[in-house]
Amino acid sequence: MADILLDNVSFTYKNGYEAVSEVSLSIKQGEKVAILGQNGAGKTTTVKMINNLQRPTKGKVMVGDKNTKDYTTAQISKEVGYVFQNPDDQIFHATVMEEVAFGPRKALKLPEEEIKRRSERALELTGLAGQKDENPFELPLSIRKFVAIAAIIASDPDVYVFDEPTAGQDRAGLLTLNKIISELKEQGKTVITITHDIEFAIHTFERIIVMAKKKVIRDGTPEEIFHDDETLKKAMLKTPYAVRFARELELGETITTNEQLIEEIVRRG
Repeated sequence: MADILLDNVSFTYKNGYEAVSEVSLSIKQGEKVAILGQNGAGKTTTVKMINNLQRPTKGKVMVGDKNTKDYTTAQISKEVGYVFQNPDDQIFHATVMEEVAFGPRKALKLPEEEIKRRSERALELTGLAGQKDENPFELPLSIRKFVAIAAIIASDPDVYVFDEPTAGQDRAGLLTLNKIISELKEQGKTVITITHDIEFAIHTFERIIVMAKKKVIRDGTPEEIFHDDETLKKAMLKTPYAVRFARELELGETITTNEQLIEEIVRRG
């Protein structure tokens, strides 16, 4: 099991553009964390450094006791699984089952019985059991995202990084995502998610990290973050509907979700 530590991390591209500036944060094993912020805030570059897809130009990234600069991306990816925003960036095989089994077979070199067990479990959890023989490129984008997620689940890393998993998902897809993240949490896995979906973040994650202008500007619970007007303004994030409505009705500063709003309205009669 691996805690994550980013210690005064910056990343600058070869053209001189600084994408992340002096970010420090720690994430304990088993946490569910959402990272919010507008495009260009530095979110994706930050999480790519956790997976070693990008190496910091300053500072250090620790995955457990491993300094990522001392390891290859392939070595770190066994502990930190990354699901790209566009699943087509990481799907290469002709069937869903082949795609899901690839990591356990080629990277982990597991016995065939274990490969089959892991792959079937991942397909069941992601709702793909009935589509295991289909070509993933013939499936809708929303389903291909679950193919990419299933492939990471089958490799069973300690840490999961999801980049905009809700994009293009309908209600059924969002429910499946919630089920997956809850299951991973029960297994003691760490889940780090970049998202623009504020409602998804509120309902699914216990910790919110807000980024703006290449830095972390706030780190706290959903209640702390979404009642902090200054932080939301700096990050150009909308105040959730439930928070705005609760203020208009003078229902207090603790309501964050629609369910809490309805419960408080009913309680007050």
